[in-house]
Amino acid sequence: MTAPVIDLTGKVALVTGAAGGLGAAVAAAFADAGAHVVLADTDLAGATRTAEEIGGSAEAVELDVRDPDAWQRATARLLEQHGHWDVLVNNAGVYRKAPLAEMADDEIALVLDVNLRGTVLGTRAAARSMADGGAIVNISSTAGLAGHRHALVYSATKFGVRGVTRSAALELGERGIRVNAVCPGPIVTSMMRADQVDWSAVPLSRAAEPREVAALVTYLASDAAAYCTGGDHTVDGGLSA
Repeated sequence: MTAPVIDLTGKVALVTGAAGGLGAAVAAAFADAGAHVVLADTDLAGATRTAEEIGGSAEAVELDVRDPDAWQRATARLLEQHGHWDVLVNNAGVYRKAPLAEMADDEIALVLDVNLRGTVLGTRAAARSMADGGAIVNISSTAGLAGHRHALVYSATKFGVRGVTRSAALELGERGIRVNAVCPGPIVTSMMRADQVDWSAVPLSRAAEPREVAALVTYLASDAAAYCTGGDHTVDGGLSA
């Protein structure tokens, strides 16, 4: 019995928050697996640089995930240029840490809007225009599996992402569209510094490299994961054990 091949050849994928960090790693992994990747970000210059580094199978588009009109423009352009859309990774996110009593109103609104509303709008856009048989991968977090001190709003949004994932999987399954959540543990990127993490709580005693999380996202986006939907998939060095 041969192992399933992780192959995205012929698929068109859109990755949000792709100018850097995990999104850039996912975009690069998708391109390596044969996909044409659209890197979406509010930082168009950064996304363009990353797309150029990836090479000919990648392009950049400006997208604010909080804006329904921006989603409409981005997906209309994608379909006009490529004729189909097969994979969405709702990766764009922001992290704010503060005691709840000290968190400012604008910080609460930002985290809710980007992390949760952005995921809802992206998933709705996919429901409207993604090809049957496609795949959606939503980036949650181990903060979406357990409460996090001084990160209540972030944790709430990541719990919410898991709810979006499960509900969308139920609704879109009849079209063969699979919806899964990836729950990473600590990944040292621009969003989280090494000194923000209690490594004693991580059995493997280190952060994940973005490419390690990207490998799981690529698997879930591929036909190798054809019977996976509605699930929470951890890549956390044993943190949630």
